[in-house]
Amino acid sequence: MSQAYVVISSIADVHRFYNCGKPKHPLITVVDLASVTPNRDAHAVFYRSDLYVIMCKQFEGTLKYGRSYYDFEEGSLMFTAPGQVVLSDPELKVTEGWGLFFHPDLLAGTPLGSSIHDYTFFQYDSNEALHVSEEENAILLDCLAKIQRECNQNIDRLTATLIADNLQLLLNYCMRYYKRQFYTREKTSNDVVKSFEGLLLSYFSGEALRESGIPDVKYFASQLHLSPNYLSDLLSRFTGKTTQEHIHLQLTEKAKVLLAGSDRTVGEIAFLLGFEHLSHFSKFFKNRTGLSPKDHRLRIRTGK
Repeated sequence: MSQAYVVISSIADVHRFYNCGKPKHPLITVVDLASVTPNRDAHAVFYRSDLYVIMCKQFEGTLKYGRSYYDFEEGSLMFTAPGQVVLSDPELKVTEGWGLFFHPDLLAGTPLGSSIHDYTFFQYDSNEALHVSEEENAILLDCLAKIQRECNQNIDRLTATLIADNLQLLLNYCMRYYKRQFYTREKTSNDVVKSFEGLLLSYFSGEALRESGIPDVKYFASQLHLSPNYLSDLLSRFTGKTTQEHIHLQLTEKAKVLLAGSDRTVGEIAFLLGFEHLSHFSKFFKNRTGLSPKDHRLRIRTGK
């Protein structure tokens, strides 16, 4: 099976790829996926895009979500940020849908430009798609219609502001729907939380900390077959803490145990905990407890 590698770096590239004429606006476009025939291999195709992309597709059949399969007859939204590479799955049949593409330059000087990174779902994996109902999709389509109207009119000094405002409104709805999805799939989410907590305790109670150092978010996400952002967002919804906060909390508790019950020097403990420098450990510990490691040990041993 042959595979093509398609680079899309501009809105003009999008329109050439989908054979849909000249774009109305140089930095943003909406494509009706049911009415276009893309220039791609008949089988799988890799994409690398320099744009933000939101795809809403209605599929026939089932879609893998995490480790399970679900029926999604109404629609699935997938988000990609500039620079990401995506593999199109030839096994899924798209019956209808739309694509929203916008260049990062569109956000320059707008409030959305400074908050776009808050929409962490742009860094989720494709199997962590957002699944929307017919009613939710209708709300998103209304936002799209307003964006398209602005694109079709003559550009004036308010065009960029109105497009960015409606784009931000659409993204806020998507954020709301993702929060809903975490809770409607509560059993799956709770299973992830329990698995993460088990991995965390195992890492800090065994030899992994001494041998491999302080774990990062990517380590736990890969163990759970999730993207780092998705794992952190899920944990935030159900525990109130991100993955990084859980790691730091466990590291702090481990440090307290060693300081209280070990005769090792603070420097030796810092090394055991994966810190390369004593100063880094001292700063980390004081930021989370209000005391230096030495002062914490003194308080524990003297009761003062």
